[in-house]
Amino acid sequence: MPKTEKIRQMFDGIAPDYDRLNHLMSLGVDRTWRRRALREILADKPQSILDIACGTGDFSLAIARRMHPESRVTGIDLSEGMLAVMREKVAKAGLDGRITCAQGDCEALPYPDGSFDVATIAFGIRNFEHREAALAEILRVLKPGGRLVILELSVPENAFLRWCYNLYFMHFVPWIGGLVSGDKSAYKYLPASVQQFPGRREWTATMARCGYTRIRHKAFTLGLCRMYVGEK
Repeated sequence: MPKTEKIRQMFDGIAPDYDRLNHLMSLGVDRTWRRRALREILADKPQSILDIACGTGDFSLAIARRMHPESRVTGIDLSEGMLAVMREKVAKAGLDGRITCAQGDCEALPYPDGSFDVATIAFGIRNFEHREAALAEILRVLKPGGRLVILELSVPENAFLRWCYNLYFMHFVPWIGGLVSGDKSAYKYLPASVQQFPGRREWTATMARCGYTRIRHKAFTLGLCRMYVGEK
């Protein structure tokens, strides 16, 4: 079975518990990371934002609440289970007119060239099967001068912090994730996927190779999370 299909099935299965387990994985600090990414996303007052791998919609909702009322957020995700949760949250928040979402693959985005001012991916890029193909496709749908803002977990470079990270993410997270969601394998995969994601130098080089310019990087919380920004 292709990785993309496995990922879709896994996230369909853990969708009901994903939000609280996501906060657990980061000890709740992910909210701070998202707020810092929001400042970058909204810096130039964009009118159209594409939230890729939007999951249950937490980030789409946060963006919409801070944007101009006439601006729009479009979410796309592989998992229909995740999107079902997102639609409920959007309706409850009364933001149906400002947020839309659709099931789809980031390697074949169903949008015309130059559709968005900003694209963002929060904690999802490491799950993509063909990352360079996805980066190229995202570049296609950005307007000239548009930006891609990526937020992703990472392994700390400091040896002691890395040891603590491995203890927590590789042992505690799968145990508590399995206890809550009933799918321990999913919460073994998620920490392992962070370890397999390229380091900051390799990833910024990949973005440059795919056509992005003015690439920049920020590390948060001693390197537990990183933000990458590239422009078209």
